[in-house]
Amino acid sequence: MAMRNPYNYAKPKAPIVPLAPAPKPQALKSTVYHQNKSADYLAQKINSARPEELTLMLYEGLVKFIKQGQLFIESKDVASAHRVITRGQAIIDELSGTLDMTYDVSKGLSALYAYIQEKLVDANIKKEKAFLDEALPICEEIRDTWKEAMKNMR
Repeated sequence: MAMRNPYNYAKPKAPIVPLAPAPKPQALKSTVYHQNKSADYLAQKINSARPEELTLMLYEGLVKFIKQGQLFIESKDVASAHRVITRGQAIIDELSGTLDMTYDVSKGLSALYAYIQEKLVDANIKKEKAFLDEALPICEEIRDTWKEAMKNMR
């Protein structure tokens, strides 16, 4: 007795020959290689960093994303502006979440982070550069103060 086909399709009359994979262009291959090397380097840098260096990286990323947001808003690139501003918001969330509130300085930083977050949200909703212009000097000041504190700890 022949086995019945449980699916509702006809068996192919000729054997199916798989197509050969398309060759990858050389330029694309080197770009992918470069991106993987960059990602590997960044991962290594993060994994080997001390906690104070990680905090500095967050501050530097925050400043970078605010500056990029300013440029994207000026050039009317709404999607890119949204992307970088939300990355800045995520950094503020991370910085706020790691504060040890037993110290007085943490309470002050918490208030500053809330203010910066408010400006980032306003900039993202209204796509107005003025809000980022208010937040940027504060973020640069915090970053520079953190750098100086790291120098003094050595």
